[in-house]
Amino acid sequence: MSHQSQPVLSVRGLTKSYGATSVLKGVDFSVARGEVHALLGGNGAGKSTMIRIITGLAAKDAGDIAFHDAAGNLLSEADGRSKVAVVHQELALLPHLTVAENIVLPQLTSGFGLFDRKRSWRLAHDALCLIDPEFADTSLHRLVGDLSLHQGQMVEIARALSFGAELLLLDEPTGNLTSAETQRLFDVLRRLTTENGLAVVFVSHRMKEIRQIANVCTIIRDGRTVVDCVATESLSDTAIVEKMGQITARQTENGSVSHVTAKNANTADDTLVIRDADMEVRLAPGTVLGVAGAPAGPLALISALVGAAKARRWMVARSGWPEAFTSPRQAARNGAGFITGDRAHKGILANLPIIDNVMASRRIVRGVWFTNSRERTECLDLVQSLKIKAASIWDLPDTLSGGTQQKLLLARWLGLPSRLLVLEEPTRGVDIGTKKEIYQLIRRMAASGTIIVWWSTENAELLEVCDRVVAFDTEGRCAGVVDKQDLSEDALANMTGMAA
Repeated sequence: MSHQSQPVLSVRGLTKSYGATSVLKGVDFSVARGEVHALLGGNGAGKSTMIRIITGLAAKDAGDIAFHDAAGNLLSEADGRSKVAVVHQELALLPHLTVAENIVLPQLTSGFGLFDRKRSWRLAHDALCLIDPEFADTSLHRLVGDLSLHQGQMVEIARALSFGAELLLLDEPTGNLTSAETQRLFDVLRRLTTENGLAVVFVSHRMKEIRQIANVCTIIRDGRTVVDCVATESLSDTAIVEKMGQITARQTENGSVSHVTAKNANTADDTLVIRDADMEVRLAPGTVLGVAGAPAGPLALISALVGAAKARRWMVARSGWPEAFTSPRQAARNGAGFITGDRAHKGILANLPIIDNVMASRRIVRGVWFTNSRERTECLDLVQSLKIKAASIWDLPDTLSGGTQQKLLLARWLGLPSRLLVLEEPTRGVDIGTKKEIYQLIRRMAASGTIIVWWSTENAELLEVCDRVVAFDTEGRCAGVVDKQDLSEDALANMTGMAA
């Protein structure tokens, strides 16, 4: 019997509500052994809630969840969940422990008894050999903190295999990988599904990657399944976008965000000069500068622009600015804004309500720390303009989808007299419709005179949004500056080593 004919998970009629908000309204979803199954849907569609229920992190209100063993026999939900593993974009590894220790740690369920070191190391080695025998032989005792992101993902997958995972959930796994690393990951997934019968659920908003790796897809929209286990090749990109309920670029152009702009705080001669030993870029007000490449080079540049650099690699000069910002606070008060790419850990203030998240930058710039009627009015205007669906501005951000949380970060800088806005992966993990809205917001800020510096690992969106792109290679060195007329995905891929 082929792997593909054997189910590992079947979900039928799954419902879940939080208070008066209905998140899942009867979702159907099933995964077979030996397949890479793309789980698609816009932000807020219910994907994350469904995954939390499948993995036991949340309780369902109604519906059936059935797990099956390799022979097709029905398992209890508790036994089934023990065979499910999740690999997130932000890895759940302990950097001060070795590769082997990270792999075997979840199996050390008790603090008592003897630890069989040799047996544990052998278990870790066997699990890694399923993925990359050479890596298993050379890196078993390396500290995880010394690994690349791709190698860390391999350790997480090996850990899942070591405790017998039969279903692997990958959440935006390629966000910070180079082109070569992405292809190596895909090679591993193809081998594990074909040879070992592993079932893989692949969550991504990158259609090009979905086409490369996923042979089956399910689409969720507004808490319901609208496409159930259909061959990916049978649906066009346009059909997938329509099924997801995403707005088109033309609709966004004419959408309701048009009146949201930044106040022009620029003079006629307000050039920003960015220089290091290898390059110099001069940016006039309203320029959108893209930054391409793996993290080392872009993060060094971003740190210099927003006052967080520890070393003086970059020189940044502009009328009225000090020679170098000494802190992000000083940068903000001089009109240099920043939106982090680490939304969960450095961006969103999880324990504070929506209004505090939206008004955070204004409070720094204005030196005001208490909510007043002006803030409430401003916040409500921004929430409505950005079409943020929230019951109240006093709700916590975790009541919102990931894409909507990203809008909160953008809202912090809208309407402020920004001379520079630095964006770090601003569309990571957001759906196509929200991406288009973000593109339009950034274009309108640029049209008002704000200089935009935009780092993205998606070369396609740099082509869509930017006037010029500075590219860094995988070692963090500047590989060149490309003007819009010379931009192409292949050119950026060749310069950076990142996926086109």
